[in-house]
Amino acid sequence: MQINHFFTAGINYKKTDAAIRGEFAIGAAQYASLLEKAAGAGITEMFVLSTCNRAEIYGVADNVNVLIDLLCSETAGKADTFRQLCYTKQGNEAIQHIFEVGAGLDSQILGDYEIVGQMKLAVKFARERGFIGAFMERLFNTVLQSSKAIKNGTALSGGTISVSFAAIQFIRQQLPDTKDKKIVLLGTGKIGRNTCKNLIDYLDTTQITLINRTDETARELAAELGIQSAPFTNMYAAVNEADIVIVATNANKPMLTKADLLHSGPKILIDLSIPNNIEPAAGTLPQIILANVDDLSVINDLTLQKRKAEVPRARQIIQQHRQELAEWWLLRSHVPVLKAVKQKLHDMHSCNMFLATTQIKTIDRSAIQKVVNTVAVKMRSQHQPGCYYIEAINDFMTIN
Repeated sequence: MQINHFFTAGINYKKTDAAIRGEFAIGAAQYASLLEKAAGAGITEMFVLSTCNRAEIYGVADNVNVLIDLLCSETAGKADTFRQLCYTKQGNEAIQHIFEVGAGLDSQILGDYEIVGQMKLAVKFARERGFIGAFMERLFNTVLQSSKAIKNGTALSGGTISVSFAAIQFIRQQLPDTKDKKIVLLGTGKIGRNTCKNLIDYLDTTQITLINRTDETARELAAELGIQSAPFTNMYAAVNEADIVIVATNANKPMLTKADLLHSGPKILIDLSIPNNIEPAAGTLPQIILANVDDLSVINDLTLQKRKAEVPRARQIIQQHRQELAEWWLLRSHVPVLKAVKQKLHDMHSCNMFLATTQIKTIDRSAIQKVVNTVAVKMRSQHQPGCYYIEAINDFMTIN
């Protein structure tokens, strides 16, 4: 494999809004189907990262269009639309991109560390189905090491700021006093759980009702956090009584529509889902204030300014880990040459004509390995492939 066969193609918050990103979101069933198709397309290493901020495919292929067509074969959006809006990166540029994504440098909220967990799940899904080979395994592990070093060695993820925390800030802007307000939270996945904890910690309230498609999951989390839960079948009644509704579900279509809210009282609705799980038209109702992930991303504070100051240091750490990856790849690319050198030396050692014309009588295997190790050291520090055989033979012939 050549490094320039590694590609990424994607769309993110920089050029597309939440509605467009929703058209290219990939769920678990679509992801599984996509991987089944990948083998037929000749793709052996790839994974898809689909979050509220981005839809990206990473893979080893002959060209990036193979990956784009594969991704869009499982999305509501069309490949032609994707090509008009997407960015594509190849080789070292693609490698830099995945490092920056893993570090939170490319997140809608700078330094958002939740992306690391999402990337782990995406890679795990592909690995379990045989689509993470030696290159992407090493690449991803190095990205994780870099991300961890940035988190521990800089303040890029310092302070409290994320999509879930931005929801809390938005509520504070709209309702300075939330003490007696009723809050309904739909969805108890990672984002829902984080949002719920932030509501308790920063709004100092337990007037929260959790609702999930699986009632037991909502009951367990509610018991853990000391709040209430309600059956999924009571969702619309609970929403109607609430002052604040936060949706962090993963449905393919809106859970709440404009029609559902026509006769409701004043409410703040926050949609943390991609695709939208609250119909955008609901925001046109006079009694409704609606915010989605794009609206929340513009909330700025001192924490974000401090994070921006850490970007140069974060990129230095990325460069260090990229260098480690490059050294590993260089050594790996030399393995065929080293094997060939070793085989040639064994062949020479077994050749009676060669032995008859030299002073060499007997050489053990360790001596041959010593010559090969010397070649390996030179290959790491020099770049003269045509000389390796000659140097190895000269070293072999001078062994006493």
